[in-house]
Amino acid sequence: MIRPILLSIAFVLTLGPAAGGPRSKPSFRVLAFYTDKGEPDHIMFARQALGFLSQAAERDNFSLESTTDWEELNPRTLKRFELIVWLNDFPKTPGQRTAFAEYMERGGGWLGFHVSAYNDEDTRWPWFVSFLGGAVFHGNNWPPLPALLTVDDQTHPVTRHLARTLSAPANEWYIWKPSPRLDNDVKVLLTLDPANYPLGLKDTITAGDLPVVWTNTRYRMLYMNMGHGDQIFTSKEQNRLFEDAILWLGSR
Repeated sequence: MIRPILLSIAFVLTLGPAAGGPRSKPSFRVLAFYTDKGEPDHIMFARQALGFLSQAAERDNFSLESTTDWEELNPRTLKRFELIVWLNDFPKTPGQRTAFAEYMERGGGWLGFHVSAYNDEDTRWPWFVSFLGGAVFHGNNWPPLPALLTVDDQTHPVTRHLARTLSAPANEWYIWKPSPRLDNDVKVLLTLDPANYPLGLKDTITAGDLPVVWTNTRYRMLYMNMGHGDQIFTSKEQNRLFEDAILWLGSR
C-alpha cells in the first residue's frame, strides 16, 4: 500500500494557508520505497529518512508518499511520480526490474541510498550495473565510522552549498570495483578522502578510489552511499546535500 506522508501533503500544500498567501500545488511528486524487514540499521535509517523527507516536502513544496510494497514498482504507479527514492532495498523480481528500467529510460527520476545499489555476482541485473556506471560492490569498512569526504565539484546544484570537504557522520562505506569514475557518463560529486585510510577496525579500507555520491549523466539519477544506522541525519551540511539532491532531481 502506498502511504501519503503528513496526512496528504498534496492537500495541505494546495489548500493550506501559509505566510504571504496560499501555497501552490506541489511542484513534483515523490514515491519512497523501503522495507521494514532485514538489517536493523537499514530499517532505522529508512524510518528517520521518511521523517526528514516529510519535513523537506513541507519546506520545498513537493508531495511525498511511501510504500513497503515493491510490487508498486509497476508502470501504472510509476507514471504518477517524477521521482522514485529507494531508501534501504531494491527490486528483486523481473517485473519490478523491467518496470523501473523502462521508467528511467523514459526520463524518470531516481535517488538511491546506500544498500539500494548493492549488487554482486548473485544479483544478475546487468542493466542496473550499467545504470550505476559499472560499479559492483566489493566490500566495506566495519564498524560504521565517520569520514571526511572531498567535494569533487562545488558548482553542481547538488553540492553548491558545501565547502571543499564534508565531515560525514558514522556510516558503512562501500568499496566499488570497478570504480564508477571510469565510466565516461558518470560524474562523481563526492569521494572518500584518502586521509581516512586506514578506515575500519574489523573490516578495513586501506586504499583506493571510492566515490560516495555520483550521477550517471545519461539518466536523471543520483546515488548516495549514506544510509546505515541512526547517525546519518545528525549533520546539517549533509542534510542540505540530501535536500538539494531531491530538488535537483525533482525539478529537472
